Amino acid sequence: MGKRFIPRPTAMSELKNYFMITLGLTLYAFTWKFFMAPFKFVTGGITGVGGIVEYTTGIPMQYTYFAINIILLIIAIQQLGWKFCVKTIYAIVVMTVMLELFGALSQAFPQYTAAVVLKGSPLEACIVGSIFIGMGIAFCFLSNGSTGGVDIIAAIVNKYKDISFGRAMLYVDACIIISSFFIVPISPDEITGEMTAEALKLQKIFYGFINLVIVNVSLDYMVNSNRQAVQFFIFSSKYDEIAYYITRRLKRGVTLLDSVGYYSGKEGKVVTTIARATQANQLLSAIKQIDPNALVSQSKVMAVYGLGFDKIKSKKKVKIDDATSVDTAKTEEA
Repeated sequence: MGKRFIPRPTAMSELKNYFMITLGLTLYAFTWKFFMAPFKFVTGGITGVGGIVEYTTGIPMQYTYFAINIILLIIAIQQLGWKFCVKTIYAIVVMTVMLELFGALSQAFPQYTAAVVLKGSPLEACIVGSIFIGMGIAFCFLSNGSTGGVDIIAAIVNKYKDISFGRAMLYVDACIIISSFFIVPISPDEITGEMTAEALKLQKIFYGFINLVIVNVSLDYMVNSNRQAVQFFIFSSKYDEIAYYITRRLKRGVTLLDSVGYYSGKEGKVVTTIARATQANQLLSAIKQIDPNALVSQSKVMAVYGLGFDKIKSKKKVKIDDATSVDTAKTEEA
């Protein structure tokens, strides 16, 4: 069929992606230094590990964050390739710089930290800060970026084990938060009233899990959840190029349906495919470049099971017509 045209990201779209990644990481770093650090909160991710090291040894968290990510990047390049790591490298550098910048600003202007602005209310600081962190991560994900750290670990685990990306991140984050009970010391000036050091440690673990829940909820709200899918029906004379793009670039399956125009009587093909909701804008942009006159129908799909989407796992068997037993499907996020 000849050489096909495969749309590639334009310079402007890539510039926009990097701007949004930078914005998300800036919000993330600002929140950590002005909301989390003043109360010595421990969150998930490599920033959480950096926080534990800072609270324990006094070494600024950005140094730990950078060092661990460099090690993970070396492993990721070998396991996942350069394509996965390009924006991750950019994110790690920007995040390190922003943590250094906002760390200096929080020390220079302590009156603007959550400990002062919120009048020493740790719960309010945890809730507001968690929302901001979720927004920052969402900006990165929506721009096909990464915050590094646990994202790298989860991607590697997801490649070799039957554990979803989100679930792998959750397990790692939970371990980081719980470990703070045994590692992070409590200074005497933090203990007030009848609160013991052990009780204060447990309280901070609770705040860590509150952070974990709110971050994930706000992230899902902004990204519309990674499990959501969309279905496309694409009417175009350049169906072959569009189908080629979907299979080669989006790595999604395509079905071609025969069609006949009722009025014109013209025969053609309809491209139908199912993709992740996060891939919708990318596909629409490609269709616009290939055939600006294409007619596209997009609809939300409640659930998709199968290769590349959610898995169907057998839970128990039921009898059909008292003759044939089949597995009852219980889905688990892929």
